[in-house]
Amino acid sequence: MIINKLLKIVLVILSVAFIILEVQQLVFYADIASTVLLLLFTFLYIRGKLSRRPYLLYFLITFTISEIISLGANFVTLTTDSIDYNYYVGNFLYMLAYVFLILRCTITMNFKDIIKRFPVTIAILAILGVFCVTLITETAQNQLSTSEYVTEFLYNVVVMALVSIALINYMHKDDNKAMLFFIATMFIFFSEMIQLAYYYVEDMVHLAAIYSVFLVLAFLFLYLQSKLKHERVEDFNLLPNN
Repeated sequence: MIINKLLKIVLVILSVAFIILEVQQLVFYADIASTVLLLLFTFLYIRGKLSRRPYLLYFLITFTISEIISLGANFVTLTTDSIDYNYYVGNFLYMLAYVFLILRCTITMNFKDIIKRFPVTIAILAILGVFCVTLITETAQNQLSTSEYVTEFLYNVVVMALVSIALINYMHKDDNKAMLFFIATMFIFFSEMIQLAYYYVEDMVHLAAIYSVFLVLAFLFLYLQSKLKHERVEDFNLLPNN
């Protein structure tokens, strides 16, 4: 118990340090802070045994590995023939991490019931998703090669799918756990979109602060939802049986 409390205090300190370092554009030290932060966060999650389903743990491990690769790029750059392999490997791991979150969400979803109850909502989310992904990716098109554009497009598709599925899951389950998970994915979405704008549109300090805060909040809400269980909705039949 004491170790968990100390871990939480250290995590808060590292979170604040990460945000400050991002704002100050001290990228190397921010990478160190984020890597240590994720390692400790994963350790805290494992210690707490917060879920029997492993997908959130897979997400944390994959996300952490990507951060380690990002940190390692400060020492070893895997670049041949103008191809930055750190970029592609790192983005693939981030996408895989978000896929694990999608699986974490869908594993408890009843798709037959969802399609029956929310056909219009699903159609609208699909149309909005295609529009948003295309619009967002094209903002950086002029600065990307073809392979980088495809990578960013797929990345944004995964993030948009995560948010959409989390929203449908919340509408379906309508409990605190699903709500916190949806909030976490919203923070992930806004963090990723603002980070895209920061790197490819406008290098502004306040954007770095915002996406860093959103990322920290996303992990906070993922942790909070992992401590809860889905509430069972009893199906009371008030009509008398004939």
